[in-house]
Amino acid sequence: MSTLTAAPESPEAAQAAPARPAYRVTGRRVLASEWAKLWSLRSTWITLGLSLLVLVAFGIIAASRYKSGIDSGRPMDGNFADATAVSLSLFGTNFAQLALGVLGVLVTAGEYSTGMIRSTMAAVPRRLPVLWFKAAVYGLVALVLATVGAFVAFLVGSQVVSGTPAAMGLGHAGVLRSLLGAGLYLGLVGVIGIALGALLRSVAGGISVLVAALMLVPGLISLLPSSWRGNIDPYLPSHAGESIFALTHDSTTLSPGAGLWVFLGWTALVLAGAAYRLLRSDV
Repeated sequence: MSTLTAAPESPEAAQAAPARPAYRVTGRRVLASEWAKLWSLRSTWITLGLSLLVLVAFGIIAASRYKSGIDSGRPMDGNFADATAVSLSLFGTNFAQLALGVLGVLVTAGEYSTGMIRSTMAAVPRRLPVLWFKAAVYGLVALVLATVGAFVAFLVGSQVVSGTPAAMGLGHAGVLRSLLGAGLYLGLVGVIGIALGALLRSVAGGISVLVAALMLVPGLISLLPSSWRGNIDPYLPSHAGESIFALTHDSTTLSPGAGLWVFLGWTALVLAGAAYRLLRSDV
């Protein structure tokens, strides 16, 4: 019986073999990865397009309805009696926030439902950079899209209501702050959606909590006695967020600066919960 022995590799062959590149996890690479994953999803394109359409279309529709009411000479509906070009143009904000928040939940919770999160965490063992860059990438995309939508809706809507009591231009006091504030608010809603998806790791659970926080809880609080409601209402996420882009304020609402800090606090709280679970529990 004969035996085969492998011939020793020549020095020339050893030198010719390509060296395996050493990859390091860097912030830039994690950022590029999250950017690529976001835009690889068909739901991203659909939901962002829908958000922009809702924000612009609802603002123009509201302005058109106000204009037709003024031209008809009939008594104005209570919701439009004190309307301004800003409030009419931002009429679609409450609907756009749901679309942007839901997409944020899908971006993170969707990875858990498909199992892709295992590959993500294997590539980034420290875990937290994944959460930070997901929130940064999507939050910035949502902010830019919402800001563009708010300005487009205002520029078109202000032309529709030109010559009416609601007419305003970009030079009027508070207009730029309101439009930029609407974009910032919707961008932060997107970040909250990212955090809820990472915290709950369930698409259905994340969407349910998002809708409850933004829409259902304010309705339930309205059933409380007025003395309690006045102390709670301004600090709810949705109402604090609305004060960021509201053109006028009264004693029952927060100032734009205070509303921003309160809403940033809610955002940080959800992000902190998501970071804690990401560190303390298995994928």
